[in-house]
Amino acid sequence: MARNGEQNMPTSRPTLSRRLLVASAAFGPLIAATTPAMADAKRQALVNDALAAAQRVLESNEFPDAPNQLKRARAVLILPSFAQAAFLIGGAGGRGVLMARYGAGDWGYPAFMTMGSGSLGLQIGGRVQEILLIVLTDKGLNALLDSRFKFGAEGGVTVINAGVGIAGATTGAVGADIVAYSKASGLFIGGALEGSYLEPDNDWNALYYGQGARGRDIVMDRRYTNPGANGLRQYLARY
Repeated sequence: MARNGEQNMPTSRPTLSRRLLVASAAFGPLIAATTPAMADAKRQALVNDALAAAQRVLESNEFPDAPNQLKRARAVLILPSFAQAAFLIGGAGGRGVLMARYGAGDWGYPAFMTMGSGSLGLQIGGRVQEILLIVLTDKGLNALLDSRFKFGAEGGVTVINAGVGIAGATTGAVGADIVAYSKASGLFIGGALEGSYLEPDNDWNALYYGQGARGRDIVMDRRYTNPGANGLRQYLARY
């Protein structure tokens, strides 16, 4: 009961909507910050496919020189699938990941790249499943990141197509900026790279790492991380 001159005041209890508002204010920034790291299935699947492709190429008897070249690489580009379109009149393309090596066992996080081509560089004989580009120089890495890189048209960058199981590729790659290995479901498509272009896929980079993430920021400046790529990084650290 209230004393004289006093009024009964209702006890203040936070409503459900108020509690939700407070929780949203407290945890909203945290959720927004962590959501990019919880990448959607499509982009994470490509990272997982890149790991599987790297294992198949580097552990295959068809590519005896690739592991040794990777040990002295500046970067590596892994395209799990390329040239799925028609060979004669259609285009071809695929996505992959580019990763820089900063020292022994220290590989950075992957930046997504897009590779495309018209039919001019393709030769009938099989479907390229995987392409591994071992980047041996800073010049080669910068060329891939600066703008659209076109194979066969970059006069200052030397690309050697090692093909499938060409022994002695390490010797043949002396002076090369990039050495390319291709693993096909049928016969090797020798001209698959000629005329193809490669460029950062910054839409995918932003979806995987967060708004504003660009290829150079990820690969060279090490500004972004995503634990979903740690399995791939740990595998490459063996080389």
